[in-house]
Amino acid sequence: MKLIENWRHAWRFLSVQAMSLALAVQGVWLNIPDDLRVHVPDRVATYVTAGVLVLGLFGRLFQQRGADGTSDR
Repeated sequence: MKLIENWRHAWRFLSVQAMSLALAVQGVWLNIPDDLRVHVPDRVATYVTAGVLVLGLFGRLFQQRGADGTSDR
């Protein structure tokens, strides 16, 4: 196993951003007070997280370009 060449720019990849967002969704869900959580169905956080992770998978499959037009991968 070896790091990719431009590992310092990994934060720009859609897949990394999606995983970070999924982690944030789960963190927010766990920290919502119980009196507010009862107004939202339990599966909402699960479905949102799963959807974001699927987007991350798609983002990992496609070539992404940086702001300067060069490849980020």
